[in-house]
Amino acid sequence: MLIKNRSIAIVGAGPAGLTLARLLQLKNLHVKVYERDFDKNARVQGSPLDMHENSGLAALRKADLLKQFKEVFRPGADKMLIMNEQAEILYSDHNTKPDEAFGSEYFRPEIDRGPLRNMLVDALLPETVVWDSHFISMEPHNEGWTIHFKNGSSVYADLVIAADGANSRLRPYLTPIKPVYSGVIMLEGTVAKQYAPHIDALVKGGKIMAFGNTKNILLGQKANGDIGFYASFKANENWAAESGLDFSDNIQILEWFKTAYPEWNALWHELIQHAYTPFIPRLIYSMPEQRWKTKSNLTLIGDAAHVMPPFAGEGANMAMLDALELSECLTNATYQTIQEAISDFEVNMYNRSVNATRKSLENGEKMHSKNALSTMLKFFNAHPS
Repeated sequence: MLIKNRSIAIVGAGPAGLTLARLLQLKNLHVKVYERDFDKNARVQGSPLDMHENSGLAALRKADLLKQFKEVFRPGADKMLIMNEQAEILYSDHNTKPDEAFGSEYFRPEIDRGPLRNMLVDALLPETVVWDSHFISMEPHNEGWTIHFKNGSSVYADLVIAADGANSRLRPYLTPIKPVYSGVIMLEGTVAKQYAPHIDALVKGGKIMAFGNTKNILLGQKANGDIGFYASFKANENWAAESGLDFSDNIQILEWFKTAYPEWNALWHELIQHAYTPFIPRLIYSMPEQRWKTKSNLTLIGDAAHVMPPFAGEGANMAMLDALELSECLTNATYQTIQEAISDFEVNMYNRSVNATRKSLENGEKMHSKNALSTMLKFFNAHPS
């Protein structure tokens, strides 16, 4: 095995980095994961993830973690309502979608990000993840890299895998290309269910997609009962700064919502009135089609390589599939060199990610069009669960 006696550093303890570490450890390889968070509980994790049969779930099966996943995923969290701006239900699969259908191409079980991270961390050897390791820089050394962290520490690795997300600080060591703004902003908030009783009664542990006047509300219930939601709309890239809004002020955000979403029923206001603050404006980016010259000691996976909009649910799944395919290339005895193995991985990743990004961008356009409601109803009625 080409990397049997090589030291491997993965920068980033998201789904991609942790899945890759698990897969490599199953091959008895020496790997460390360097993560800027102080510990695994340091950061509030975002919206739940849906795992797809031929990507995220395939990686978990290869990592021998499907049993553990079944213990922590959320049955029924993938059940959905489609509504209009008046909060009228126009589509529901609550009575038709099974709670569990592993092995089915169309079953997409949901899991909160925190439990997914904990499951992956717990599957690693002790002290695999080196917390409080915020990447600052690195330089070539021997055949590998010396990596420097904000805490003053430095390490050497023969092979570095950048899994440090959309704003990757390692990406420039391979390519100057940067993500491009998609034109969509998702204003994120979370509210305790007792402060949104009408919506809590509707969502029933699942999720809601509401469409109207080129703007959306997308929401889902978390494991603790809180409701995470996004007001999703098109705006210029400087909207957050130019709006003058104080994102820590519920009253200001509610008044903005009433102005920006004037046709929407007052029922939706309960999401905002008592939401935790601050609200977070999330600009949605995608990576343009790109290629870079393959190196023998560095590659990118996950959002570091191919950040994409969330409108097809592909981001985390593509990231975990990256981990699966890279682990298989690196441990495949048919390759003559590590660079050849990485090159094959990158070519396959390019092709997959380009298609997934195009699909995500197309879905985003459909979901923010004037005909979004009828388009989405037509799609889901033609593809029943």
